[in-house]
Amino acid sequence: MNDRRQESYAVRLEAAELARSRPYPTHQANGDEQRYAGDQYFMSFTKGLPHNPDTGLLQDPQDFVEYRRAIDDGFIDPFSDRVRHGAKFKVELVGSGYRVLPDPCPTNDFRQWEAPTAGVVFELEGPDAQAVTMPPAPPLLDASGDANPELVLEMAEVYELAILRDQPFNAFESGRETSEITGSINRLNALSYIGDQTGRPRKVNAAGLLDAQTVFRGSSPGVEVGPYLSQFLLIGNTDRNRGGSVNEGLITYGVLQVDQKVPIAEPCRDYMLTMDDYVQVQRGIRPPLESYGSSKGAPTLETERPPRRFISTLRDLATYVHYDALYEAYLNACIILLEMGTPFDPGFDHLSGVGVAAGDAETRRNAGGFALYGGPHILTLVTEVATRALKAVRFQKFNNHIRLRPEALASRIELERLRAAGSLSAIAAASIPPALMANIGAFKQALSSNGNGGASTLDAIESGPGLGSNFLPMAFPEGSPMHPAYGAGHATVAGACVTVLKAFFDTGSVLAQTSGGAIAFKRLATGDTRIAFRAPDLPGTGPGEGVPAGNLVSHTPVQFLTLEGELNKLAANISIGRDMAGVHYFSDYFDSLRMGEEVAIGILEEQALTYSTDPFVLSVPTFDGDVVRIGRR
Repeated sequence: MNDRRQESYAVRLEAAELARSRPYPTHQANGDEQRYAGDQYFMSFTKGLPHNPDTGLLQDPQDFVEYRRAIDDGFIDPFSDRVRHGAKFKVELVGSGYRVLPDPCPTNDFRQWEAPTAGVVFELEGPDAQAVTMPPAPPLLDASGDANPELVLEMAEVYELAILRDQPFNAFESGRETSEITGSINRLNALSYIGDQTGRPRKVNAAGLLDAQTVFRGSSPGVEVGPYLSQFLLIGNTDRNRGGSVNEGLITYGVLQVDQKVPIAEPCRDYMLTMDDYVQVQRGIRPPLESYGSSKGAPTLETERPPRRFISTLRDLATYVHYDALYEAYLNACIILLEMGTPFDPGFDHLSGVGVAAGDAETRRNAGGFALYGGPHILTLVTEVATRALKAVRFQKFNNHIRLRPEALASRIELERLRAAGSLSAIAAASIPPALMANIGAFKQALSSNGNGGASTLDAIESGPGLGSNFLPMAFPEGSPMHPAYGAGHATVAGACVTVLKAFFDTGSVLAQTSGGAIAFKRLATGDTRIAFRAPDLPGTGPGEGVPAGNLVSHTPVQFLTLEGELNKLAANISIGRDMAGVHYFSDYFDSLRMGEEVAIGILEEQALTYSTDPFVLSVPTFDGDVVRIGRR
């Protein structure tokens, strides 16, 4: 650190200590300060800071001030030197009030804030992390001071996904839905935002309503066609000698194989359903790992390999996006497409050496691409854009929006339930800002009014996986990652990587079976027939249970699955799979996807500038249905 930065750091450290010693406005201050404290500190991401054991709220607003100052500073050290980590400090009731004190027995196994300084870097390729942006996320209240209908729907969706976590994806199609899925859809359709979508749109049917074929599908062209899961999360490719079949789900990487099957997380096992568990996690203390097993009550021993199956339930997809290398699904898709011989964009057939001309000796050129707009080029770019996308979204997460996670918003709803029921001590109740509870109370009421005479979303949570509470049942013991919700890292990377794939491959290709029996994404030809694949139905007797035998099951979809639709669906599946785990909202997916697309387009435009000889064009269908053209014409 140079002298100037060292001096600045020392001054700010001294200022931090002085600020901590000064009184800070609380809910007992005037109305403006009260609203500011409630909105700024209690509706922002505070995970990893000291939290009150009885209310689940941040105890000392000054901890949030120091956290924001560390973010603004842009260095890693201030997060240790100035910011009190919740695993090292605990909140205790001392006399008639709460105090933040050093934990006498701090754990060594605490979680770090994840890359809070990554957004301040500059890039040598593509837009800088600060050069792309996202609009504000839906606030708690709308301009009229009422519960914001868009956020009400977002939170209802996350609750309903938790309720449906062990339902099969095969039931998310018209005519195959279960009663549980129908119940969730009916509750969501009862919310006002479905009929008046003034913000981020949901796919609906011809009647303007959600159904099994549209719910939780995402927003881009083609995502509502065919099975819920993208084919790229299920199918494989053939082997070096063209042996095997795509329905085995084995992806050939050179001479190696990767299996699309995932370990089975224990069905019906959710986490963070008590105030004690919630506060431990919010303090940044790492809990034990989740358990795996083929059926409820029979977890796999720690030293055993858990059973695996094709992604079959929402919990399976949550497991996939818990541990994936972020570009994993898109690299898989790229390898599958290359092995299938899927045509590239015809705008640069002459550079890549593939396409219609390559199929005839008289028209096939004597030179083609490999390092230039060929397989190695796209494989490199699919991974290369991921780190740029991650840095861009870190700037939005930490430096701009610092949005609280769904688990935290749910905890405030549960806190209001406890307060209204008189289940809090007088000291705990008195420590809660009244403005916060008034706002949360209005929001909770909106979530409680979509039952149409039956159970509302909150009723269904309380009587189901919430075990009597309004906490959000989490798929992961640690809940969300140690960084804010908006935007979403998975979704931004999805937007960037899928955009690269859409730029290189002919997105008008369809998944078809030829008259000779070959299955590939290809340009439609005479004799081709429609085909799609699902995971085999679960054989278990309970929800989410069982290890089905055999390969993927083929069927004939109503229409051909297009490459554009399946890539858009892949981006939505991975992004909304994080919602299924309880760690993100729909708007995190929607806006992050588009920012990732912007990052990738910037990189592709610069790539095009580096080749100034032959004319070529990459046509990129966007997530909004437009087409961006990049190249030298």
